[in-house]
Amino acid sequence: MLKFRLTPLAAAALVVYAVPGFAQEASETPATNERAVALPQVKVEDKAEQTYKAETVSSPKFTEPLVNTPQTITVIKKELLQERVATTLTEALRNTPGITLQQGENGNSTSGDAISMRGFDTQNSIFIDNVRDLGTAVRDVFNVEQIEVVKGPSGADNGRGATAGYINLSSKLPSAEDFKAGTVSYGSEDRRRVTADLNQTLGEKTAVRLNLMGQDGGVAGRDFIERKSWGIAPSVAFGLGTETRFYLFSQHVRQDNTPDGGVTTLGLPGYRYPNSVPQPIQQVVDAGGGLAAPDSKNYYGFAQDFEDIKANMLTAKFEHDLAPGFVVRNTARYGKSEQERVLTGINAATITNGAFGQNADPAANPPRPEPTPPPNGLTLRNPEDMTVTRSIQATGRVNEIMTNQTNLTGTFKTGIVEHSLGGGVEFIYERQYTPSYGLAPGTTQPTEVTTANLYNPDRNVTRLDYAKTGGYTDGQTITTAAYLFDTLHITDRWLINGSLRWERYETETEAVTAAASGTPPAYVLTAVPRIEAADNLLSWKAGVLFKPTSISSVYASYANSYQPPGGANFSLSATATNIANPNLDPQEAENYELGTKWDLFGGRLAATAAVFQSTNKNELARAGDNPDIVIQYGKRETKGVELALVGEVLPNWNVSAGITKQKAEITQGTTTPGATQSDGAGARFTPEWNATLWTTYRLVPYKLTFGAGVQYVDDMVRQENNNPNGTVNAASGQVGYTGIYKVSSYTLVDAMVTYEATKNLSVQLNGYNLFDEDYVAAVNNGGSRYLPGTARSYLVSLNVKF
Repeated sequence: MLKFRLTPLAAAALVVYAVPGFAQEASETPATNERAVALPQVKVEDKAEQTYKAETVSSPKFTEPLVNTPQTITVIKKELLQERVATTLTEALRNTPGITLQQGENGNSTSGDAISMRGFDTQNSIFIDNVRDLGTAVRDVFNVEQIEVVKGPSGADNGRGATAGYINLSSKLPSAEDFKAGTVSYGSEDRRRVTADLNQTLGEKTAVRLNLMGQDGGVAGRDFIERKSWGIAPSVAFGLGTETRFYLFSQHVRQDNTPDGGVTTLGLPGYRYPNSVPQPIQQVVDAGGGLAAPDSKNYYGFAQDFEDIKANMLTAKFEHDLAPGFVVRNTARYGKSEQERVLTGINAATITNGAFGQNADPAANPPRPEPTPPPNGLTLRNPEDMTVTRSIQATGRVNEIMTNQTNLTGTFKTGIVEHSLGGGVEFIYERQYTPSYGLAPGTTQPTEVTTANLYNPDRNVTRLDYAKTGGYTDGQTITTAAYLFDTLHITDRWLINGSLRWERYETETEAVTAAASGTPPAYVLTAVPRIEAADNLLSWKAGVLFKPTSISSVYASYANSYQPPGGANFSLSATATNIANPNLDPQEAENYELGTKWDLFGGRLAATAAVFQSTNKNELARAGDNPDIVIQYGKRETKGVELALVGEVLPNWNVSAGITKQKAEITQGTTTPGATQSDGAGARFTPEWNATLWTTYRLVPYKLTFGAGVQYVDDMVRQENNNPNGTVNAASGQVGYTGIYKVSSYTLVDAMVTYEATKNLSVQLNGYNLFDEDYVAAVNNGGSRYLPGTARSYLVSLNVKF
């Protein structure tokens, strides 16, 4: 029986659909100068007018159309999000190549959007309305107008940042037209979701907009995993259509989830056993010695595990047209996100020599049937008794940000040269507070809690609860920045683009440690001396662009950025080998790119191609799973080619396609102190080939739209040195790898069909992973656990608009 258990807020949104209205186009009224403003349009369009192609991005720092921007930028519009019913940022990013997922270490599995782009960690380079967002929530896209994926270092745009680039989510804002739209969805694993998007004008110059979301249900292919959330995003705009405009908007999200610590990689293709296992035993398993991979549905956590997230932000944006071609803007924001959770991860399975026998007596130890005879007469006994170690991680985190950005853009001429010039100042206060958690002093978890049966884990075992110990780490960074950018139209065919950003950051960290001591034991708190760091960073980018025709461009560009110690979480450390030691040099990223862009078929289809080389210098890396061993080992580099085709191929036929071929490798340094040189070794878990395709065709007479999509991810290798099989010690016969060293390639196929029952109502059916591909979606750096990909699933939706 179909049941919806919705929050009162989301359920109330359905009442709005009973209000009569008219289907109209909604768009933001352009300011005096179109090039200077370059704001994204907000439209509720007729199906025949929808296209995936975007003309601009939302940031005023990009003053030119995308075809004249010398950088690879992918824009995922809300039309594409709706067709695929992408509900999270991670799901939406399946529409752009070169992006993979990470799982994290030390209990950080699935904490927020753990994204890797072009082989580099990008999870701390996510922005909302061009303001950095370090929240821990898996970001929902119910209030997103479009997603902008900007590839290449982002120092000149945003300051400190990742090598690969950044991702910006552009929020929905009020417009000067009335509309009401909403979606109700139900699917596999009792998944339920309701969204509403309501815009109402109040006179000619004022409008309000309200976006709502409620969601609940499981995850296809995973036992006991639940996702429950709700969100509300109200906004108001004043002065629409005038020279002075003011927007006040906020977003509030709550999540109550069952955290997923993943599944052991033991038994998967490419698995290697830990150093403690003699080489002959490794050979048994390699030969198919009866050790099967556990069911990917297995849940190794506890019924008590939880994840509670609160994320709130309030933004005020002011715009004023000073004169024709000149616009001043000011954006102020306060944001706060809070997370508290207990997640159970898993470490390597417990394998001892007692699990095997040399020419075992069949009467005493009946061997299990083996698909392939193992070498050396070894047989595997009682694999059903094998266990996996559970790693219980109680964590909490509070992030706060206060920022004020002021910038001025304008278009003018000096002689025959036309300038699109801009500049501004930015002040940012960021803080991350991390309390420590522990068991009651003097207590430990029992054995049945710290271990689980490999093939049949029990989630109903009662573990001891965790509480705050009084210890904490409190870090903050204050940043003052000034930036300048200009695009020079030398002639109608030649453009030169340049950006420069200077920033001063001051980071300080204070901490208190908690250790159990005394009789009876109690937590003793010890203050850690405050650690401070401050420096100046100067980032820049430049590009030269030639236009063979008015609809095309060929360009070459360079960009750089820096990531100082503690730049991701403001947590500095006095330990010499810690990744956040202030005495270490900042990581320095640079990117070279050569590309071409073409607007075809009357500007409705964008074709792009780029060759790139991204390098990260002074890179800091953990040694395996040990967070206390960090080395600044030199350089890592990714070289590649990216092609994309986005827009309308023919009337009613839309396509969004992209393919990336890349090679990510360590070009200088070692991965652990004293280890074999790793020059030439591939970067961890970065696919050489990655492709994505989504296309739809609308049969107008039948009011039907068909869609299909394919995503391909190539093999990914965890390669610590030049030997992909690990280092074998000749004396002990031990293998140097622990866990999986290779993730097999996979191909996912999705499909969609939509029937337009009336001009206001459509019915949509989406199918995901139609061939039920069993694949690894993400794996931790140590290779001991993985997050299974979503199994075959379906979702039916009712879309309403007035």
